[in-house]
Amino acid sequence: MLFYPREKGQGMVEYALILVLVAVVVIVILALFGPAVGNMFSNVIHNL
Repeated sequence: MLFYPREKGQGMVEYALILVLVAVVVIVILALFGPAVGNMFSNVIHNL
């Protein structure tokens, strides 16, 4: 075994990339739907 594969670090990088992708998707969804959700809650509070 001349070249020992380093799979532990590779797995961590893959998990980090998945977390970054999920974070980007959540930020985009909040940017698109955030004002609509805020208006909906404002209307509910106003009607109470």
